This record gives sequence, C-alpha cells and structure tokens, in this order.
Amino acid sequence: MTDVELAVEIARAAGALLLDLQRGGGDGKALGDTGDARANALILAMLADARPGDAVLSEERVCDGARLAEQRVWVVDPLDGTREFGEGRDDWAVHIGLAVNGVAVTGAVALPALNECWSSTLAAPAPPPHRAPIMVVSRSRPPAEALRVAEALGTTLLPMGSAGAKAMAVVRGTADIYVHAGGQYEWDNCAPVAVAVAHGLHASRIDGTPLTYNRADPYLPDLLICRAELAASVLAALDL
Repeated sequence: MTDVELAVEIARAAGALLLDLQRGGGDGKALGDTGDARANALILAMLADARPGDAVLSEERVCDGARLAEQRVWVVDPLDGTREFGEGRDDWAVHIGLAVNGVAVTGAVALPALNECWSSTLAAPAPPPHRAPIMVVSRSRPPAEALRVAEALGTTLLPMGSAGAKAMAVVRGTADIYVHAGGQYEWDNCAPVAVAVAHGLHASRIDGTPLTYNRADPYLPDLLICRAELAASVLAALDL
C-alpha cells in the first residue's frame, strides 16, 4: 500500500468512527473530547501497524522530541474542527499528513459528514470560475490580513469551520483563497497543504516563504492556500 493509499484509508476509518459518535449525539464539548481521543487512538494504532518505523506528530499526543531525528513524520489531526463536530455541523475534518525532510508530501483530508476524502494524488486544479474570487474565512474571527485581501481583490467572504474544510473548499473549487493568520500548528495544515499542492494550488506562509514541518516548535501561525493564478495578487495585498 502506498503512503497516499494508507493516508486515505486511515482518514476514512477515523471519519467513520467520528460520524458514528456524532450521530449518537451528546454534549458538544464532551462529544468533541471523546471524538479527539478515540480517533487519535485509532490513527496511532493504524500507523503503528502499517508504518512502524515512521515517527508521528499528533495534536492529541504529547511529543517527546524523538521525531526530530527522523526523516519521515506523520503529522495528524484526529479531529480538526472540534467545535463544529460537537455542534453537529458538517465542516470538520480528519487530517492525515506525511512530511518527508520537512516537506508535506502526502496527505488525506476527510470530510466525513460530506462523504468526501481528498488526497495528494496528483490532479488538475478546478477550472477557473467565471465570477469574482471567493475567500473562505473563520466563522467567528476572520483575520485582519484576510479582510485586507478581500478589500484589495474584491472577494466575497465565505465563513466556514475547520482549517481542513476551508482548504478543501479551495481544492474543490467552491472557493479560491484561504488566508489564515490567527495561529495554527503543523497538524492543522500539513495534510491540507499536501492535498492542495497535488491539485496545482499555491501553498505558502503569508509572506510567500515555504511551509516547513517537523520542527522543534510545531507552531505554524499563518497559511495561504489559493489558486495559482491569484497567488501574486494575494501576496501583494498581504504585503501592503
């Protein structure tokens, strides 16, 4: 089984587990905490079985630093969008990413409530839309940087939940730009970035520099994913 096939298999399995939990109902926060823990346990077990020699960085596991000496590191978020999951919404995701020598090379992002799983299998980008650009933003706190881009490019804003859901909206072609500057960690964007790049999209920090993974500090505060032909304009607006 290839790395991307494994990533998809694990993302779908964790997504199915989470869907069962969500359909069973329960208190929002407690439901989210249970989902995080159970999906994490499943993901770690599947990775240990299939890739015992690889390291893992997970949002839901304490890191002892051993991964820093490894070239292959799986970077996973068992439940991206815990609040949305607990509220019974569909804009939450499972991220299974693989960084090799610091580069996000493989990824699967499952959107279980939508019955979708996007992967880093090479694919052509969605065709250019015949409309003004659409930018996905946080439901509650769009960053000032995103609002600056929206003003400069005349974009329509589309509020959405998890980072994975927003990134996959750009991959799918229902949106064109995702700018985040409010603070993220490697597990928030490793898998989405691998998927986006495989689909011909631009992915970088908001200053245009590369996204690097498996660092001692996994904090990775900002991100730009957009259609390749919009990248120069977006980066110019971010540099104002």
